[in-house]
Amino acid sequence: MSVDHTRAPVLEALSEYRSSGRLSFTPPGHKQARGADPAVREVLGDAVFLGDVLASGGLDDRLNRGQVLERAQELMADAVHADHTFFSTCGSSLSVKAAMLAVAGPHEKLLIGRDAHKSVVSGLILSGIEPVWVEPRWDVERRLAHPPSAAAFDEAFAAHPDAKGALVTSPTPYGGCADLGAVAEVCHRRGVPLIVDEAWGAHLPFHPELPSWAMDAGADICVTSIHKMGSGLEQGSVFHLQGDRVSPELLGMRAGLLSTTSPSVLIYAGMDGWRRQMMLHGRALMGAALELAAEVRAAVEEIDGLHVDDRADYCGPGLADDFDPLPCVIDVTGLGITGYQAADWLRERRSVDAHLTDHRRIGVQLTHADDRETAGELLSAMKELVRAAPELGEAPRVAVPEPAELRMAQDVLPRDAFFGPAEAVPLAEADGRIAAEMITPYPPGIPAVLPGERLREPVLRYLATGREAGMNLPDAADPSLRTIRVVATT
Repeated sequence: MSVDHTRAPVLEALSEYRSSGRLSFTPPGHKQARGADPAVREVLGDAVFLGDVLASGGLDDRLNRGQVLERAQELMADAVHADHTFFSTCGSSLSVKAAMLAVAGPHEKLLIGRDAHKSVVSGLILSGIEPVWVEPRWDVERRLAHPPSAAAFDEAFAAHPDAKGALVTSPTPYGGCADLGAVAEVCHRRGVPLIVDEAWGAHLPFHPELPSWAMDAGADICVTSIHKMGSGLEQGSVFHLQGDRVSPELLGMRAGLLSTTSPSVLIYAGMDGWRRQMMLHGRALMGAALELAAEVRAAVEEIDGLHVDDRADYCGPGLADDFDPLPCVIDVTGLGITGYQAADWLRERRSVDAHLTDHRRIGVQLTHADDRETAGELLSAMKELVRAAPELGEAPRVAVPEPAELRMAQDVLPRDAFFGPAEAVPLAEADGRIAAEMITPYPPGIPAVLPGERLREPVLRYLATGREAGMNLPDAADPSLRTIRVVATT
């Protein structure tokens, strides 16, 4: 069947809705901006409200007989070589939970890379799935985690042959990639599915010089955030399915448990239009982005005190299998400051927002939307940062543990620890206790502490020193981190 990627069903239906002059007596209550506060309309513009219509009984009829969303999802599936695609307006945080619930159930095992996003841990808490953690590949020199190897998943399956499947994160927010084909082979040899959290990989299918993406590598379910590296609006996510190890009906049912009954047509439209943009112009747009990224990387590397993490840093024995150059990760160790200091200075003094920040790096995400003007502003700001660095004060020391010290035993299921009896104890007394909360440096959002893990002093010291240095810990029950929530003793 031929597919016409010049079409954008959601956008076309939205245009028809607006031109038909429909009179709505349904939500949303602003009624095409008429009821919105004038001050809000001035800031947001009427276009936002005009695109905010009811999905069923607005964009489509009450029985969805126009199949607007279905046609848009079919086009998206074709674009990435999937059998089925589901749109989500609740971000990949929902999509990855739906994928997990479609593969395993309460008290069933799922192999998961320990560098998983906090949304995966939330899925464990909600579902009661038993995680079998697979160790990432740790770069001891750079204090950085890369996705687990296929061999690590193979060993985990040998120890847990009853596991229902596996979940791997690739690319990481830093740009490290797994050999997804090899991981898929390990899973499929045992007849179980592979889920790939590819939230940072929406752009991968659209240029041959980028790493392979999950569907082409043989993964069963792939979760992608269109808003991260694509042109979609925030919360725009898709999850793709191929093969027969997970039925589309089951995956749809699991997603329905979590998703909203009031999806945003604005977010649907953004994803629909992005797919058309990429299918018509993606290779040229991504090619230009790759060229610009190479220029920016080379220019930053020439600035004294800065280093851009590159393929040679990330790929090799014991490290990542591939590398995405667009998350431009800059090491500021040579300036004697932390990534937190660098990010704060760039925002306050140059109105430049970095994305990823840690104890020694910032990430400046480049996409097809950047050009030489934005790149020039970034480079100018980085040069000024170098000149200002001596005035920022001595970098607060973050006590980053050795890889072996980061690993804590999962003694209780995340669900049981999170919902069970708990108490707050001083941080100094938490060593050896079982965590009843999740604590996550953010971004990138990889938890350092999971519910059910037996706490160890090196991790507690890392979090305490990180917070003092500027680390963002939005999950902690006690934002000051003077206390930590642990499983109550009987």
